[in-house]
Amino acid sequence: MSGVDPLPDRLRAHFRHREHLYGVLLEEMADDWDRGGVTRELFEGWEDAEIRQFPQLRLLAGLFRIVLRGDAPQLVPYYEVLGGDADPEEAWPAVRPVLAAHVGELREALTETPQTNEPARTVALLVGLSEAVRRTGLREVRLLEPGASAGLGLLVDHYRFEGDGWSAGPEDSPLVVTGCGARGLDPEPFRVRERRGCDVAPIDAGTTEGADHLRSFVWPWMLGRHERLAGALTVARRHGVTVDRARAAPWVREQLATPPADGVLTVVWHSVTRMYWPREETEAVTAAVEEARSRMPLAHVAMETPWAAWASVAARDVEHAPRIELDGEVLGTCGHHGPPVRLGDGGEPGSGAPS
Repeated sequence: MSGVDPLPDRLRAHFRHREHLYGVLLEEMADDWDRGGVTRELFEGWEDAEIRQFPQLRLLAGLFRIVLRGDAPQLVPYYEVLGGDADPEEAWPAVRPVLAAHVGELREALTETPQTNEPARTVALLVGLSEAVRRTGLREVRLLEPGASAGLGLLVDHYRFEGDGWSAGPEDSPLVVTGCGARGLDPEPFRVRERRGCDVAPIDAGTTEGADHLRSFVWPWMLGRHERLAGALTVARRHGVTVDRARAAPWVREQLATPPADGVLTVVWHSVTRMYWPREETEAVTAAVEEARSRMPLAHVAMETPWAAWASVAARDVEHAPRIELDGEVLGTCGHHGPPVRLGDGGEPGSGAPS
């Protein structure tokens, strides 16, 4: 096993309870694995996957997509976001035949990196961007996002944010992110002149298939997150963004090869990517940013968890809240889905694995 926790142990340890659908399903899959059931066929070749790859979340998302497109109507009663209110403890006998009937599709789903594209994470961008604007005095911004998925994180200026004693963004936005925290934040005004992203598998948020792909990575009982995603998708339909199909590091280097117009601040931004990128990719992105600093005003904003958080199942017992970073400096911490933000080093507001 090369030091990797056995897959059934990781399935059981992910939630460590049966209080919702996915908690029940992961424990049942672990038991099914022990019995030599379909779970072994589904995860064949993934037994030694690094914990940070979360193959179990990839499979659950693949299952959710089958439900969303109407190919497993018998499972709808177990998905709260679809109006279901059935007892999750009764789900496994209905789920197991669906897994067995879609082995090929679900194994293909294991190759797809989770793309929650949680729009509330842009509160971290707002914090970092505000500080970069304050320090440079530049309010015109070119925004670049590697690992952008559908590009929802590039639309920060079209969202409304409400925190402790402050607010920002258009009051009529279809997406209002509440509970942002960040007491003491005084958001700086800015204007995004250019925005562009890249992803190895970009999603077209303007299509039903693309929207459902994003929905599939949001846990089905988290109704607030689904509401936020719906609001962000409305914004995306109104304000299109370009997301190139490309690896992060080469794309960042290419984008930074040409400086923007005078007086424009370039901001390279990413969130919850380091856990999925190879370490070499993260280092190459950082190197590309550093190399370009002599050519233009440049800020690097990130919302990421420390590497140690994904070393093992045991490491997840320690609080590892995502950090909001500006050019490597930690400005504060936040939850895995964004709010609440705590500026400075005042505590760890987030816990558990992201989805």
